[in-house]
Amino acid sequence: MSRRVRRKVIKKGKVVSASYPEIEEDFIGLEVNEAVDWTSLPDDTVIQLFSCLNYRDRASLSSTCTTWRVLGASQCLWSSLDLRAHKFDVAIAVSLASRCVNLCKLRFRGAESADAIIHLQARNLREISGDYCRKITDATLSVIVARHEALESLQLGPDFCERITSDAIKAIAFCCPKLKKLRLSGIRDVNTEAINALAKHCPNLVDIGFLDCLNVDEAALGNVVSVCFLSVAGSSNIDWSVVSNSWHKLPKLAGLDVSRTGIGPTVVSRLLSSSQSLKVLFALNCPALEEDTSFSTGKNKGKLLLALFADISKGISSLFVDTTMKGKNLLLDWRNSKTNDRNLDEIMTWLEWILSHTLLRTAESNPQGLDDFWLKQGAALLLTLMHSAQEDVQERAATGLATFVVIDDENASIDRGRAEAVMRDGGIRLLLKLAKSWREGLQAEAAKAIANLSVNANVAKAVAEEGGIDILAGLARSMNRLVAEEAAGGLWNLSVGEEHKGAIAEAGGVKALVDLIFKWSTGGDGVLERAAGALANLAADDKCSMEVAVAGGVHALVMLARNCKFEGVQEQAARALANLAAHGDSNSNNAAVGQEAGALEALVQLTRSPHEGVRQEAAGALWNLSFDDRNREAIAAAGGVEALVALAQSCSNASPGLQERAAGALWGLSVSEANSIAIGREGGVAPLIALARSDAEDVHETAAGALWNLAFNPANALRIVEEGGVPALVHLCASSVSKMARFMAALALAYMFDGRMDEIAPMGPLSESTSKSVSLDGARRMALKHIEAFVHTFYDPQAFAAAAASSAPAALAQVTERARIQEAGHLRCSGAEIGRFISMLRNPYPILKACAAFALLQFTIPGGRHAVHHASLMQSAGAARILRAAAAAATAPMGAKIFAKIVLRNLEHHQAEPSL
Repeated sequence: MSRRVRRKVIKKGKVVSASYPEIEEDFIGLEVNEAVDWTSLPDDTVIQLFSCLNYRDRASLSSTCTTWRVLGASQCLWSSLDLRAHKFDVAIAVSLASRCVNLCKLRFRGAESADAIIHLQARNLREISGDYCRKITDATLSVIVARHEALESLQLGPDFCERITSDAIKAIAFCCPKLKKLRLSGIRDVNTEAINALAKHCPNLVDIGFLDCLNVDEAALGNVVSVCFLSVAGSSNIDWSVVSNSWHKLPKLAGLDVSRTGIGPTVVSRLLSSSQSLKVLFALNCPALEEDTSFSTGKNKGKLLLALFADISKGISSLFVDTTMKGKNLLLDWRNSKTNDRNLDEIMTWLEWILSHTLLRTAESNPQGLDDFWLKQGAALLLTLMHSAQEDVQERAATGLATFVVIDDENASIDRGRAEAVMRDGGIRLLLKLAKSWREGLQAEAAKAIANLSVNANVAKAVAEEGGIDILAGLARSMNRLVAEEAAGGLWNLSVGEEHKGAIAEAGGVKALVDLIFKWSTGGDGVLERAAGALANLAADDKCSMEVAVAGGVHALVMLARNCKFEGVQEQAARALANLAAHGDSNSNNAAVGQEAGALEALVQLTRSPHEGVRQEAAGALWNLSFDDRNREAIAAAGGVEALVALAQSCSNASPGLQERAAGALWGLSVSEANSIAIGREGGVAPLIALARSDAEDVHETAAGALWNLAFNPANALRIVEEGGVPALVHLCASSVSKMARFMAALALAYMFDGRMDEIAPMGPLSESTSKSVSLDGARRMALKHIEAFVHTFYDPQAFAAAAASSAPAALAQVTERARIQEAGHLRCSGAEIGRFISMLRNPYPILKACAAFALLQFTIPGGRHAVHHASLMQSAGAARILRAAAAAATAPMGAKIFAKIVLRNLEHHQAEPSL
């Protein structure tokens, strides 16, 4: 895997909101020639700086000196607290309590944080907003509201509050008489008694949201006469006949949200025509309403219906009294309006929240048939909402952008049209501006959106051009784990593009990603997976792989492979180590990985993982590492032979990727004769033969390569025959799409029948078993026939005739070009293997002579990676004399003669060059 998306969401820039103005850093013309005494800054400046920090950094900075300790405790800094990004428990709450006397607004995440809220002793708390609330109980919520009687706003969601019941809602009603806003998500049953308690004890309750609830007493809601804004979006089991007869009587109801429900056109018409106060009816993604093509709202002037079939932006704009505003962004139009309409402001603030919530929920469920809506309206609406003054609206809009583009989480697929719609509407620049915000919640959600959108290559290019790589690299250094995690995800997806890898390294992204692994080595599976995934992509580049190693990446990744238990982290760490080890010819990372304490043992252990992706990447890493001689023996010493044979035995029905790497790792280990013998004894022959029968071309190559190496040993060669390997290799030799697989299958057969196996092979049938009762002679005939057929496919009669008549370079070059197998130039043979082919030139079987000459031709063609090495081995073995004899032999096949001539010419060419 090279990238990953998250359904909950991207690049450069910065937005200034009305309630949270950004602080620009502008030091143009400032020359710093001496040390600055930070304690001499004006108090107001220090407080302004403190206001841009999260509570933990603020407290830490306050401890540096007495002056800052006093300023850091200023009550104006502690009116609002966002605890979502940090661990918040009772101990931390107690330590912060002295600063929270005047705390008014609190945002938290999770049940543990909820339990700790009361220990802040913030009796004047006005607003509480929580998410990840599935485990919060009635008892916890009841204690919270009992300790905060001044509460005016309580919001829990958007995830479902599965353990909260109507009893807790009654407790809210009894304890919070000043309550104005109550929004709860995913309650199973909101009964009559609970709603009537709210109506009786909360006279100021103007905003109610029971979202995605299973049962809501719709008749009781008609008793809450104070309500101005009501949402039952996503709630089921609503009796719409009751709604039709009662809700229009609510005297103050100005906004009603019934999105994602089963409401029909009749009820909508009744509410719009009968309610005297209703201004906005929001009914997005209501199938029963949208399926009625005859429905019209033209008779209800002054009432606004927002639905999929309507122009939502135009409809909202119609609420403005100032009709001269004609800008593209309706929220900016509203804020720039010169009218001072409090009712309109309340409606617009509610609409922003409701619209962001519904768009996000719709994006998460991704219903069919909304492509046109997302392209024409949805993307633009989400971008518009990112201009909101409400921080949670901005965050949900960014999350919505991250979510609505995703088609398939597992395969990292996004909708190209939707992603490019965001880009066309200026979304990349806007998201990058949000990512530069000092508010960490916005940083995280914007980075998430950038990450998902960057799966699209065009968007990734735009992100890079707008400076997004520098921004993400900076965010990856954040002390906020959520921010760092999403930034690492963005770098992961951007690093897929070869053109972005260098820019990521130049921006310090490699060092930031390695540091993330050390910083969050425990308890941060998400950030670790993304950091390792990005490093894996970067390590595929030779230059970047060196930077990863210099930054301590080898140690970091081995630490993950050894210690982390999360399969996603294990998979990406193993993939990163595999890529680091893939540059053996150009840098020393292969050896460095092998020398890192515990690296090889960890990778061997990961081949036994229950997760296929982990096994695949671990086997791939061992394959690459086995190209180093010391690593190869160390892998075997760590139990690699046994582990990889077991892996090959278990992956007959696995993915081609796992099969390829399992066979490839055994191929790499089998370069050593001792390992080759051990693989044969461990039972590695049979699974490799099974893999050779795979339908995948890449598996053909690695299985054939492993069997070729194993066949060098006569005992293994006999095992291959006994296990039915001859028909499998013959089939590869004759019909594989891969030239390399056919070539190595032919070489394996040549090793098996060049006479060495005869010394240990039994006479007659190889086994009493009928499945193995193939005579050695019969197997030999079959093998030689197909070796001959393979070699003949590279014959060109006309070129051969010209070469036979003359040894002119042009004639030999023509034969070489016809015979050349490009990938064979990457094979590296030992002196023993080269010696075996030289000896084969004297074999009594003519076709083996031709096969040996053909193989030596491939190994010595000028320009091949190891051609000089092979030529040197041949010269040391005195091959020239034997080649001349083969070229001149009257009884030798024409192919053997011509190929031998070409090999002689290749040796002369290499002899004229400086040896390596």
